[in-house]
Amino acid sequence: MAYSTYIFDAYGTLFDVHAAVRRHADRIGPDGQLLSELWRAKQLEYSWVRTLMGAYADFWTLTEQALDFALAKVPSADRTLREALLEAYWHLDCYPEVPGVLKALKARGARLAILSNGSQAMLEAAAKSAALDIVLDEIFSVETIRRFKTDPDVYDLVTTEWRLYPDAISFQSSNRWDIAGATKFGFRTVWINRSNQPDEYFDYAPSLILPDLKQLA
Repeated sequence: MAYSTYIFDAYGTLFDVHAAVRRHADRIGPDGQLLSELWRAKQLEYSWVRTLMGAYADFWTLTEQALDFALAKVPSADRTLREALLEAYWHLDCYPEVPGVLKALKARGARLAILSNGSQAMLEAAAKSAALDIVLDEIFSVETIRRFKTDPDVYDLVTTEWRLYPDAISFQSSNRWDIAGATKFGFRTVWINRSNQPDEYFDYAPSLILPDLKQLA
């Protein structure tokens, strides 16, 4: 079934969150993958904990704090790369199929948007760097409500702004927890399982599971 509205999570779905570390892999040391995985895990953990506490901090602050933890946890990593890694996060590579898929959906007349935990500045920079800004109709950031996914109000940003019922929206994310939250909210959900992870949250199953975005086009 073709939809007229496609909403995409940003990090891990459109943009490769491990690209920043990979860009400096030759200088980081042998534990670069571990560093990158810890950085991402703590970034997400901090967003969930702060939402539960009602103590919002923007996603860029959490990204910095998560990297500091990862660098402290991985002593083999070169700490002098901190600023270079943070700078690289503003210009993450998108996955190879992303530009073509988004252009094809746009050519069919679909509306396209990002809905992300990222700050508005981070998302706009990443979209511009990957030349996705020319096909996106909107970038929705949680910054406006100061709560992170999977708070239902995050998903409601789209339905309220675009005056749509949730089931009129196809929502794509590589994060299974995000898919669970969006499914509960009422979106039609597509889990982009890029790393072949086992399923979970079985009571909030996605409508479709794909290895990448290609089949959307």
